[in-house]
Amino acid sequence: MRTVIIYESVYGSTQLVADELADVAREHGEVVVVRAEDADAGVTEGADLVLVGGPTHLHGLSTRATRQSGVADPAGDAETSLGPDVPGPGLRDWFRLSGRVGGIAAAAFDTRLEGPELVTGRASMGISRRLRHHGYHEVAAPRSFLVTRANRLMSGEGRRAHDWGVSVFESLLADVAR
Repeated sequence: MRTVIIYESVYGSTQLVADELADVAREHGEVVVVRAEDADAGVTEGADLVLVGGPTHLHGLSTRATRQSGVADPAGDAETSLGPDVPGPGLRDWFRLSGRVGGIAAAAFDTRLEGPELVTGRASMGISRRLRHHGYHEVAAPRSFLVTRANRLMSGEGRRAHDWGVSVFESLLADVAR
């Protein structure tokens, strides 16, 4: 099985989630992990599963402006390091490049602050909508992983990402068995 994980990460938290998912995917075959900045239109060719994730900015997917804002003020925390994607192209740009696919299995994830979805927003919902628009077949509901105000994954979120990855593969394998 070939899994492609495409992620955008401003402070590194979404990259940590992508790495956890990659660890799970390696148990099932080949894994390609690609930053959104480096993803081209053909990156998902030959994939059996595509996992796409990004940080939540202003209730949804980041934009060039919100990534640049992150560079200017990384949550007021000098200890917070910026991820390698800033301020390059993000997931919105990759989706614009991508054409329709023929039913490849997919799932969306994001990182966001803890709190009600109405207050924090969820980038995974926008990612999910774009995946469906491009013809992907979702095998799991979008999932959020929580970060602190200093943009670090909260305690236990790496384990939650691992467990979600396991459930995504269980769902995918159940789909294949039908």
